[in-house]
Amino acid sequence: MIPLLQIKDLQISFGDSVAVHNTNFSIAAGKLVAIVGESGSGKSVTALSLLQLLPRETKITGQILFGADGKQQDLLSLSEKDISDVRGNQIGMIFQEPMTSLNPVYTCGDQVMEVLLRHQKISKREAKRRTLELFNEVDLPDPSGMFKRFPHQLSGGQKQRVMIAMAMSCGPSLLIADEPTTALDVRVQKNILGLLKKMQVQNNTAVLLITHDLALVADVADEIIVMYKGEIVEQGNAREVLQSPQHNYTKALLACRPAAGNKGHRLPVISDFIPVQKNIGSPLATEIQPAISSEVVLSVQHLSVSYPEKKNLFGKPLSFFHAVNDVSFDVRKNETIGLVGESGCGKTTLGRAILQLIKPSAGKIILDGKDISSLSPAQLRVIRKDLQIVFQDPYGSLNPRMTIGDAITEPLGVHNMYGNKKQRRDAAISMLEKVSLQPDHYNRYPHQFSGGQRQRICIARALALNPQFLIFDESVSALDVSVQAQVLNLINDLKNEMNFTSIFISHDLSVVHYISNRIIVMNKGKIVEEGTADEIYFNPENDYTQKLVAAIPGRQL
Repeated sequence: MIPLLQIKDLQISFGDSVAVHNTNFSIAAGKLVAIVGESGSGKSVTALSLLQLLPRETKITGQILFGADGKQQDLLSLSEKDISDVRGNQIGMIFQEPMTSLNPVYTCGDQVMEVLLRHQKISKREAKRRTLELFNEVDLPDPSGMFKRFPHQLSGGQKQRVMIAMAMSCGPSLLIADEPTTALDVRVQKNILGLLKKMQVQNNTAVLLITHDLALVADVADEIIVMYKGEIVEQGNAREVLQSPQHNYTKALLACRPAAGNKGHRLPVISDFIPVQKNIGSPLATEIQPAISSEVVLSVQHLSVSYPEKKNLFGKPLSFFHAVNDVSFDVRKNETIGLVGESGCGKTTLGRAILQLIKPSAGKIILDGKDISSLSPAQLRVIRKDLQIVFQDPYGSLNPRMTIGDAITEPLGVHNMYGNKKQRRDAAISMLEKVSLQPDHYNRYPHQFSGGQRQRICIARALALNPQFLIFDESVSALDVSVQAQVLNLINDLKNEMNFTSIFISHDLSVVHYISNRIIVMNKGKIVEEGTADEIYFNPENDYTQKLVAAIPGRQL
């Protein structure tokens, strides 16, 4: 039987750089095939080539044969008009970032209707009826309400469901899902993957799922293709690849993700497997790990952050939304507290309220015996250097017009540290070396670095001030699993060396378990459970925590 899609000797080049080397694979009708690899491995470029979505100057050779019942056509040879008839009709695509994939000035319903009206000869009334059916099929709450809403009024998971409805609207034979769950909560992630699997089975649709996380596809993929530096290094039945990986790179991708057995050991990284295998399980140097003191560094007491939901005609609030609702906890010296929960649970708002980036509605924040929530702006500015944060998006956290050196030395100058300009430069270079970057990186700009390197720079900038307290706000959630492992190892190394106290915010319980001493679980603005990292991970008591643990991908691997 001829496969629905056959890729033969595909090579993709950008100028002198070859992004994909002589790639061959096929997808049968009704099968879910996952392409797995890090950023730059060539997986997304391969997917985009199927629909001629790469820049015109891209050089592509080989064949991409697509079609059922033996009637196949080479997608690379189609004219612009012919390929536009294929896009969204015979081949649907779900992009990584739904907010930038959806038009902000059109309602979600109108955008799905547009695809139906473009490819099918139906009336607007019929297109609307079909759109509402699709919203129901992808489990969107209140389909008629969602039809009228704009993208910014939906959560990340809801926007991704709209994208799935749009991609499936014309009943395509092939669905391409390019990193559809990156940076989503683990429960939302699980739901989206389950939805893709359901649509695949119900409609006999072939699915090409692209991701950087092997464990993520363990429950849904029929076959797995592993790409590394533009080449396929391993492919085969999903269960066989996951249980008995043959290539060192595949072994590395499986080993990099924090798991129950990793706590207290360095996480393996790609260089441990390629080009030579090294000791991948060396314990962290427990003798130099800072002992957790009984001294309380930070005390959060009955903290609340509220926003007005409705106002009367005179602008007076009638009701409030409580993003953080009467939260209390202590953080001891040298301790790392993990703060975990889904999007909207209040964890990031709590972190920013602690830093006074958001003013609390009620409660106290006691740092070293001083209530910082009552300080004036001038007094707060003095202690800013003792409270630092590493944000989720490293590129958005760095000024694209400032060199890395200037980004690190600027706060040193603001707080009059290290005397003169030369001493600040030396301190910045020393900090770059601490995070495994080179001195000659000092004069480079953010766009010249990878995502993992940019996050190292943000960590270097935060630690250059030698803060007492550090907040990591989803600092590894959007990174490849191998880069995530490098950053987590770096945080552990720096924690041992610099003895800082920290809060680590994330929706990923496996990451939080690995990096934290204690874990606090938040839901709807309240703390629902707290305990040691092992207690929360292995024996959760609250129903909500149990659901978070159950949603961790690949726990059986």
